[in-house]
Amino acid sequence: MTQNTFKFLFLLLIVGTVLFASCRGEEEQILPPVITPLEPVVPENDSTVTEGDPNIVGNDRIKGFFLLNEANMGSNKASIDYFDRKTGKYCQNIYPYLNPNIAHELGDVGNDIQIYGSKLYAVINVSGYVEVMDVNTARHVNSLTIPNCRYITFDKGYAYVSSYNGPVKIEPDAPLGCVVKIDTTTMREVGRVTVGYQPEEMVIRDNKLYVANSGGYRVPNYDNTVSAIDLDRFEEIKKITVGINLHRLELDSDGNIYASSRGDYKTISSNTYIIGKNDLVSKVMNLPCSEMTAMGDSIYMYSVEWSHITQKNTITYAIVNTKTQTVVSRNFITDGTDKQIVVPYGLAIHPETWDIYITDARDYVSPGVLYCFDRNGKRKWSVVTGDIPSSMAFTKKRLTSLVLD
Repeated sequence: MTQNTFKFLFLLLIVGTVLFASCRGEEEQILPPVITPLEPVVPENDSTVTEGDPNIVGNDRIKGFFLLNEANMGSNKASIDYFDRKTGKYCQNIYPYLNPNIAHELGDVGNDIQIYGSKLYAVINVSGYVEVMDVNTARHVNSLTIPNCRYITFDKGYAYVSSYNGPVKIEPDAPLGCVVKIDTTTMREVGRVTVGYQPEEMVIRDNKLYVANSGGYRVPNYDNTVSAIDLDRFEEIKKITVGINLHRLELDSDGNIYASSRGDYKTISSNTYIIGKNDLVSKVMNLPCSEMTAMGDSIYMYSVEWSHITQKNTITYAIVNTKTQTVVSRNFITDGTDKQIVVPYGLAIHPETWDIYITDARDYVSPGVLYCFDRNGKRKWSVVTGDIPSSMAFTKKRLTSLVLD
């Protein structure tokens, strides 16, 4: 063996040793998993309910909406439907086939659905978590575990979730509820504050978060307060006495808060209260309310008032002029379709067209119906939904994960 040959073989040995060590080092590293992007899918259950509008363009236009179906407690059948405004197609139960790698479906009792930034949030009450999805695809991004969570609202990069803070159980010693604060960037809890019993909907006014306390688990000892939380300190600063068994809160165009009371289902009727900017009740409307939504200088509402005495529901509709704080209409459905609606369960107003959407829970155990009316209360179309259709979220992002055209 010549000296040059020996040097060459020695060099190969050194290089091989370095390469071998390098390969072992790479093998020992913990590398992130390779995630293959999911391709757009064809909806499994869709129907064309209207002609659609192919001219819907621009980032500031409403492209459609998501509808959260509550489903009967214990059925584990909460679901999300999607309406595409461009094609006029309505797609049922989109979550399972848009999220094939998730080992579970949505879960038990869908209570609220909202959009904030680039994310879609669904509050799943009995399952005790908030499902977070990409609003462009409705595909899973994260989930937040919050026991007995109810409603969600947002402000300055934070999500606020009301929680009964205890098991799903009617008992006289049910605990005080809380509001959980979530950083929407890190998806981590950054605070929580104790409020009244069994807190429900929330609104934000003048850097304060207002929470309707129901006390529904402590029947007949219902709560009758709205908690006011200072958002800078994130602590409860006062309780406003309003009415028993509170549920909904809605801000009007002048910053007044409308609060609904469900009553006791016996001798105390449902009612609507107005909380002025001084945090005092300024007016009692003597108007029953189960759900309400503000649009312009009006608040649309309906009531499904169950009575344990008569063993039946009393259903009413109304429009309130928020400038005069008076009822200006006792029915915003003008073509008689209200006679077909068995149990109104959800209400939304399209922010561009002012179309009115009403959902019908029917018998609570079979698919519901969504009705669309024009702003004058004339029926435009209707479609079958999932079980107990409840809340809706209008989106300016058309789903890219569905093949609809």
